[in-house]
Amino acid sequence: MSKQFSLEGKIALVTGASYGIGFAIASAFAEAGATIVFNDIKAELVEKGIKDYKALGINAHGYVFDVTNEEEVSACIAKIEQEVGIIDILVNNAGIIKRIPMHEMKASEFRQVIDIDLNGPFIMSKTVIPSMIKKGGGKIINICSMMSELGRETVSAYAAAKGGLKMLTRNIASEYGEYNIQCNGIGPGYIATPQTAPLREIQPDGSRHAFDKFIIAKTPAARWGTTDDLKGPAVFLASAASDFVNGHVLYVDGGILAYIGKQP
Repeated sequence: MSKQFSLEGKIALVTGASYGIGFAIASAFAEAGATIVFNDIKAELVEKGIKDYKALGINAHGYVFDVTNEEEVSACIAKIEQEVGIIDILVNNAGIIKRIPMHEMKASEFRQVIDIDLNGPFIMSKTVIPSMIKKGGGKIINICSMMSELGRETVSAYAAAKGGLKMLTRNIASEYGEYNIQCNGIGPGYIATPQTAPLREIQPDGSRHAFDKFIIAKTPAARWGTTDDLKGPAVFLASAASDFVNGHVLYVDGGILAYIGKQP
C-alpha cells in the first residue's frame, strides 16, 4: 500500500509555492519522494522559498515566471524539462482574491482575478499536457475553493473563477483521461494561515473575532483547517492511489459544504 502513495521518481511543479498552501503541498510531495519545482512571479519570493525548503532538507528548484503569460510559461516549462525533467505532477495553486462589492468592482479588477485564477491554470495545463501524453500519463491538481460551489458577498470574481476552475478540471479529465492523465481539484475550507491570522485574534475584551465565531459555527469540525490538513489529500491525488479518480473536486473543509448550520 505504501507504494501506491509513493511519489519516488516523480517531478512535481507547484505554482505559487513560495509559502502558504502551495509550500505545504510541495513539502508533502517531497516527503513522499518527489523532486520539487515551484515558481513565483517575484524573484525575492522564489529566493525565500528556496531557503525555506532547504531548512526542511528539500532541494527545491525555483523559477520566476507569470502563470498568465503564455510565452513565459512555455519558455520556462521547456527550461524545466531540460534542467530537471518532464513534469509528472502539476498543481495549479497560484491565485489571488479581491474582496470588493460587485457593484463597486472595476471590470479590470474582475479580469485580473479571472486571469490569474482561471486563465493561469488553463495556460499551465495546456503547456505540460503534451509532454505528459508522450511520457504516458500525469497528474494535474487544481486548487479550487468552496467558492467553486458557494457564493459570498464581495467575492464575485473569485467565485466566478473558482467555479470555472471546477469545470476546467472536469473538462481536462474528459479530454485527456484516455492518455492516463488524471485532473482533479482540491477545495480547501477556511485555512489558518498568516494571512487569516487577524481574523482569528482574540479581541481586547477577550472574545473571539466575529468572523472566527462565524467560521467555527459553520464548520462541523468546529475549527479552522491547517495547511497540514491538505497534505494527505494532495499526495493521494498526485499518486498512483488515485489512478481511477478523475474530474473530482475533493473538498477539505471540515464538513462546511455538507452542513446547513445550527438552529438559532
